[in-house]
Amino acid sequence: MSSERVPVELSKGVNGLEKIILRETRGSSAEVYLYGGHVTSWKNEHGEELLFVSSKALFKPPKAIRGGIPICFPQFSNHGPLEPHGFARNRLWSIDTDPPAFPTNSSNKAYIDLILKPSEEDMKIWPHSYEFRLRVALGPGGDLMLTSRIRNTNTDGKPFTFTFAYHTYFSVSDISEVRVEGLETLDYLDNLLNKQRFTEQGDAITFEAEVDKIYLSTPTKIAILDHEKKRTLVLRKDGLPDAVVWNPWDKKAKAMADFGDDEYKHMLCVEAAAIEKPITLKPGEEWRGRQELSAVPSSYCSGQLDPRRVLQAMLWMSYYLSMGCL
Repeated sequence: MSSERVPVELSKGVNGLEKIILRETRGSSAEVYLYGGHVTSWKNEHGEELLFVSSKALFKPPKAIRGGIPICFPQFSNHGPLEPHGFARNRLWSIDTDPPAFPTNSSNKAYIDLILKPSEEDMKIWPHSYEFRLRVALGPGGDLMLTSRIRNTNTDGKPFTFTFAYHTYFSVSDISEVRVEGLETLDYLDNLLNKQRFTEQGDAITFEAEVDKIYLSTPTKIAILDHEKKRTLVLRKDGLPDAVVWNPWDKKAKAMADFGDDEYKHMLCVEAAAIEKPITLKPGEEWRGRQELSAVPSSYCSGQLDPRRVLQAMLWMSYYLSMGCL
């Protein structure tokens, strides 16, 4: 049997770090490093990379990998006393050989279950016992699904509280040609303005400067339209009410050692998250947060989603109706 068709393969990645390669029969693939439980690649059936990983990413513990899908737990960014984005992305996860029952497509074999438990060092900085189970799966159509299940296993009866995000870095052709739809008219916290609360204006989000916003009470579906690639990346989420949109732009890009000076032009973070209202679990309780990513041909280039074209079509429709042509 050709190795290209093996749905799950354990392999060595950059700097000898262990990774799992997932392959779907139609040709899509994903790669997950045990370090950080970190997805670093998601390719469609044509072999096109859909995630961004910096050419300067270090792949060297304890530094987090720059790009892909870092997991922010038990703290998002600086929303708390821990190091920014918590420690889950800096820890070595294990393959979960005996995961609890999990609803799944019986024909889907391209998935891996990982587990993270606190070390003694972790308990010193965040004194809570937990089990963090992560399933990464490729669907039959090449969709990438991440499901996190976090359980409080404290034996002292104490609850714990956390914030969370899938810090997904999407690959885009040109940030100035990208628009995000699904977050219009929503309230957001602007991290560049001391987390002040504003309301989004306009039909869609476009980019011409640094952006770092936490959108609140967001819909379950967000679309990233890439004009040049004629492709739309769709993020669907469950259990994650917030959505972070981030691009560092030029000055901040140059200040990051593990990020190329011009790479901000080719990436965009849209992150399914639970931040504004932290999650609290009592002992024995479990939380689940899921995101599904898919890539579809974009209709944006044909103008179908251009508001001006839509208005023009409506005017013509009214004209034809008035003339009795329809």
